[in-house]
Amino acid sequence: MVPRHAAAVQRRTGEIREAVALQVALEKAHANDIAAIALLRTAVAERLTRDFGQGHWSQSGSESSVIRDMAIPGLYVVREGGHVVATLRLAAKKPWAIDPAYFSSSKSPLYLTSMAVEPDRQRQGIGRACMVDALRIARERLADAIRLDAYNTPAGAGGFYEKCGFREVGRVVYRTTPLIYYEKLLSADS
Repeated sequence: MVPRHAAAVQRRTGEIREAVALQVALEKAHANDIAAIALLRTAVAERLTRDFGQGHWSQSGSESSVIRDMAIPGLYVVREGGHVVATLRLAAKKPWAIDPAYFSSSKSPLYLTSMAVEPDRQRQGIGRACMVDALRIARERLADAIRLDAYNTPAGAGGFYEKCGFREVGRVVYRTTPLIYYEKLLSADS
């Protein structure tokens, strides 16, 4: 992660609305990251449970779930001093809880899942910087949209995604879990 103390990044219509005070470089996760990603996911689950009570978000991260995520290309990490401080998955495979009927027509969407930022590093711009880099990666992969879901509860990150320029496209309950669907359409000039 490379801090940038320069002026705010210029925004074009549809891009992340607020200035990003730092930049991060999402790197593809490797086998030696499995334990660190599982620990990070567990720390986030524990913090959400502490702050919002027991819920679907309370599931601890496990090394086996990280290994499953690595089986499909698109698992990324952010390192700071060799330590994993954030992770997300940006993959072409549609997650089980997403119903494409709610989204705009798209030929090559990517699905953002499993985003986590180390609890003590949240609200410092890392998540927003991850989203900027995820948009770059999506464009490089010639995606025309990024789709995701967030919990439709106080523990959900919907407000964060809205601030990052994502648009709500639907609300559903999937297997008793209330979700909000979001998308960001990508074009050559956005």
